[in-house]
Amino acid sequence: MKVCIIQPAYSIDYAKSDDYFAAQLKLIDQCDESMDLIVLPESCDVPCLAGSKENGRRSSEKYNGILLEKVAETARRCNAMVFVNARSYAESPAGRNTTYAFNRRGEIVGKYFKQHLTPGEVRRTRLDSDYTYEHSEPTVIEMEGLRFGFLTCYDFYFYEAFANMARQNLDIIIGCSHQRSDTHLALEIMSQNLAYNTNTYVIRSSVSMDENSDIGGGSMVVAPTGKVLVNMYSRVGLETVEIDPHEKYYKPAGFRNPLSAHYEYIEKGRRPWKYRPGGSAIVRHDEVMPYPRTCAHRGFNSVAPENSLPAYGAAIAMGAEEIEFDLWFTRDGEVVSIHDSKLDRVSNGTGRVKDYTLAELRELDFGSKRGPAFAGMKIPTFEEILQKFACHCIMNIHLKTQGEKPEYLDRVVQLIKKYDCEKYVYFMSGQDEFLERLQREYPEIPRCCGGGDGKWEIVDRAIKYGCRKLQFVKGYINREMVEKAHANGIICNVFWSDDPAETEEFLDMGVDVILTNDFHTIASVVNRREKYITY
Repeated sequence: MKVCIIQPAYSIDYAKSDDYFAAQLKLIDQCDESMDLIVLPESCDVPCLAGSKENGRRSSEKYNGILLEKVAETARRCNAMVFVNARSYAESPAGRNTTYAFNRRGEIVGKYFKQHLTPGEVRRTRLDSDYTYEHSEPTVIEMEGLRFGFLTCYDFYFYEAFANMARQNLDIIIGCSHQRSDTHLALEIMSQNLAYNTNTYVIRSSVSMDENSDIGGGSMVVAPTGKVLVNMYSRVGLETVEIDPHEKYYKPAGFRNPLSAHYEYIEKGRRPWKYRPGGSAIVRHDEVMPYPRTCAHRGFNSVAPENSLPAYGAAIAMGAEEIEFDLWFTRDGEVVSIHDSKLDRVSNGTGRVKDYTLAELRELDFGSKRGPAFAGMKIPTFEEILQKFACHCIMNIHLKTQGEKPEYLDRVVQLIKKYDCEKYVYFMSGQDEFLERLQREYPEIPRCCGGGDGKWEIVDRAIKYGCRKLQFVKGYINREMVEKAHANGIICNVFWSDDPAETEEFLDMGVDVILTNDFHTIASVVNRREKYITY
């Protein structure tokens, strides 16, 4: 099979778009009938740096149809399979970053939608990214008995995806790319790593930033052994190479063991729980999860004991975007979930939480007071909550024990980082001293300003301490306060509402998150509202 990679010139001067697009078409015209497979780079319908949503849309509207027709004609003229990346508006008015697969008859036989959009694509050019927050299997397109997989530009950096691609028994991975800030060496390393770990040929097409540049470019073909068969570095033009797409690389699966593919050897010893949280239960993190939301106060505590694993699990299973819970420390420095400082109301124990060790608390019954069905239930630790629910929802954390030992906060943050959920939590507090400490020591974890001793001054306090959120107390809220908070980029929670009519009033006022003790009832109201994202 003869493979052709095309590497056009690229400019950061948007005014040159017509010239650069025309030059790209001339390169496509150089393809001939000797070629079986042709690959072009990312964003071929935006040939120069757009820099804005408007410019990106303008370029795509102008060039997209011309480009796709040219590619279809080239596939027919050359009797070749062709892969090109451009926008697609069939799936969303916002447009998707899309790799099109054309067969030799010039027909589109499949599409790949970029799975890891850059922050600029999401915030500046506003391409559709909703689908990237949903669970999906790697895209595989079959043509002529070959299985094609795909990565686009930023996708190349997410090595954790490689193992899942390897499971698809691919023959070729198509990489329509830009990667305009990486060196030629880095691009080679990434492509070799991909080829070796998936046992496939990697065919990467990119753009030349300048023929004398040592960054960008790097259109190349890499064999399953990791051998680079051709690398264009920053040269503008075409390059071809012959490959056998069915060729694989097998090696001993450990010293003196039978031959296998590298990924098969790795699978024998894989320990998924050693890595970052992943899978279909992972939800969007706090910054990109839409509003309005419902926050299950102390979990779904109308069906299970408050501040318990069953209450949190029930809320999350029912679709709660957020759960709220309280934390206290034990005498031996363990952090547990309970609302009150004392045990009497929710357990068969008496006295203060801080006077017991965790082992002593585990001897108590935290379920019987709710009903016989929960008899013998144990108090949960913060780590147990994270083990079960990290990254499955947003956690509104009210750390009740703050001043007794400075290291208490450090311990909680260490656990948050251990379970990789910094983007899924925020600290709520009405104590100004604690908010100031959080701002000073852990600015990366969002803060939520509570009512405290200044309920009517909550907006000004939230601004003062750089809080991303605030939590109004019912009875101390009005539309003007909500509008002032929003004008300063602050998300508004309200504590609390179990009444649908009252919830409607809060939503009409502009409140973003409703805390509730009756999750299902209130979520039914909140979910009728149109969703929005605040970035």
